[in-house]
Amino acid sequence: MDIKVYMQALGLQARAASRDISRAESGQKNQALLNIAESLAQHQAHLLSENQKDLAAGKLKGLDDASLDRLAITPKGVSAMIEGLKQVAALPDPVGEITGLHYRPSGIQVGQMRVPLGVIGIIYESRPNVTVDAAALCLKAGNACILRGGSEAIHSNQALAACITEGLKAAGLPETAVHIVATADRAAVGELITLKDYVDVIVPRGGKSLIARITAEATIPVLKHLDGICHVYIDDEADLDKAIHIAVNAKTHRYGVCNAMETLLVAEGIAAQVLPALAKIYLEKGVELRGCLKTGSLIPHCSRATEEDWHTEYLAPILSIKIVHDIDEAMAHIHQYSSSHTETIVTENYTRARRFLREVDSSSVMVNASTRFADGFEYGLGAEIGISTDKLHARGPVGLQGLTSLKFIVLGDGHIRQ
Repeated sequence: MDIKVYMQALGLQARAASRDISRAESGQKNQALLNIAESLAQHQAHLLSENQKDLAAGKLKGLDDASLDRLAITPKGVSAMIEGLKQVAALPDPVGEITGLHYRPSGIQVGQMRVPLGVIGIIYESRPNVTVDAAALCLKAGNACILRGGSEAIHSNQALAACITEGLKAAGLPETAVHIVATADRAAVGELITLKDYVDVIVPRGGKSLIARITAEATIPVLKHLDGICHVYIDDEADLDKAIHIAVNAKTHRYGVCNAMETLLVAEGIAAQVLPALAKIYLEKGVELRGCLKTGSLIPHCSRATEEDWHTEYLAPILSIKIVHDIDEAMAHIHQYSSSHTETIVTENYTRARRFLREVDSSSVMVNASTRFADGFEYGLGAEIGISTDKLHARGPVGLQGLTSLKFIVLGDGHIRQ
């Protein structure tokens, strides 16, 4: 296969399909999403079988448990994909929405209309569910897309591609509106990120090295998500039960995800009350603890954290812990080490909660809630195409609105500028 010719062909087809998708009615797009959901349900056994091929190959390649967890498709996972498709279908269609329409002194009316971005290229690793989430959101927002999943999920993604194609075709929409790259050749990524004549935005999802490479080499705007170094700060006015439940859930609910807590910050006034109890639970769950000198004095089996630990997204059962003097030191630590993904404060002090919300500059900032809620599905977006830690043009979980742009519209009645 000539990768350059192949990718150029995908780009040309996606650009042509984007014009059809951009003008498709909401009902037709929703029907396609429901068709895809039905196809997933009908072909669940095949999806699971193809995923087992990827898992077996992954084990032979020596993928760790966290990577295999991200790669796995389970019956529950298929149900989640189906539910996500139904949620996206039920969401209001953002395309064509007009806001801010107002009269100017000249008599014209000026407003803004929400429009599709065009063709979106998405590059991701492991998680096959991204294939369905990304296709659904791009389709509902009136975009065509080219999806390039990781080579480790090639069988799973091609099985999902067949379901997506079936759903589009049954709804009378062009099958070329969603392309899943059918080659594991890495050269396809290099071609995709330079298809500036056909692709409008690149969205990478994966490890830091992948995203750094794409950001450096792309000739197309990149909507990026770097690592997820998420923090939970337990204030000295926190409710202990809430603090323990949140800190345990944020770390141990799932390890290999970007919204898992990687660093726990605890106010020194409450540390002796909360840390031993937390350490006992973490020990039972097999979480390795690395802490500052003060933490070590309260948790005997805690090893000493290094400077590198504060910079690390573990995606594993490892947790860094630091005892801080107060909220100011906690926010200073977050400012220095956070990847701007998600941070939580646990406190009953309303003033401190408001300060934390206002002063912590991350894409999601929470009060008395687990960082694991930083997710498009949990935010009511139906699904997400990724979590942007950029400030432009979208931030946080990227749903339908993040996959559209705005254009100015002007309504007149023969008006001319004087």
